[in-house]
Amino acid sequence: MSIGIWQIAIVVILVVLLFGRGKISSLMGDVAKGIKSFKKGMASDVTEDTEPKNISDENQDSKDKE
Repeated sequence: MSIGIWQIAIVVILVVLLFGRGKISSLMGDVAKGIKSFKKGMASDVTEDTEPKNISDENQDSKDKE
């Protein structure tokens, strides 16, 4: 009961008929843009967290100003 090449071909043909080539290519482009922006966001988060923040030092500074 394995999936053969003919079953895959029929599914691909049905998907192309239902959505059209233009819609599928634009959808794949949107997926690629989403992946790129996700990777870019993950890379920027890593670089921003290089210095650990000490919250207690910031609280001391605000108390000294009062």
